[in-house]
Amino acid sequence: MNVGMLWFDNDNKSDLPTKVDRAATYYRGKYGVQPNICFVHPSMAGNSNPDKSKKSSIKSGGIEVRLTKSVIPHHFWIGVHHQDSN
Repeated sequence: MNVGMLWFDNDNKSDLPTKVDRAATYYRGKYGVQPNICFVHPSMAGNSNPDKSKKSSIKSGGIEVRLTKSVIPHHFWIGVHHQDSN
């Protein structure tokens, strides 16, 4: 992903898929394209990733959610990942 949007969501009552969907809905409305990748801090996975030691990504509504400590908790780096045509 070369360009993305940083989204903040600290709603403790919502799960990760709901938060990713909110960010994706906003992204789609603002940029006119459906995002397909989102980076979040591993602590955000909660029950969505019960075995945090072995998985580095999960799926949420067609969006690949990658876990990385490079993004601080409650923030979502969301955008479009373009596959190389090589």
